[in-house]
Amino acid sequence: MKKIWIALLAPPALVLFVFLFGEVVMHLWNWLLPPLFGWRMISFWQGLGLLVLCRILFGSFGHHGSHRSGMRRHMHDRWERMTPEERERIRLGMHHRCGCFGERGSESKEPA
Repeated sequence: MKKIWIALLAPPALVLFVFLFGEVVMHLWNWLLPPLFGWRMISFWQGLGLLVLCRILFGSFGHHGSHRSGMRRHMHDRWERMTPEERERIRLGMHHRCGCFGERGSESKEPA
């Protein structure tokens, strides 16, 4: 009996959520971006398209970040297995490449 109610309520709820999120994106865009940057106002369908595009680019479509979480866990485990010398070598290499990764080791600090 419970599954029947879920089957009956899920499609209208999905339509409602899609409509609400599309409206929210459209109104936020039209409220913020034209006055701030002079960009054009958008329609509901363009707001919905932006929502889908952001979901594709930044979302996971139901995977709930499992790939990212697994990769993060793998990198954390790898970092934990490194010796302090290996970690410092990585920090110095990253600092040399981009100048903004972690703190530099005490032996490589330049005088101010």
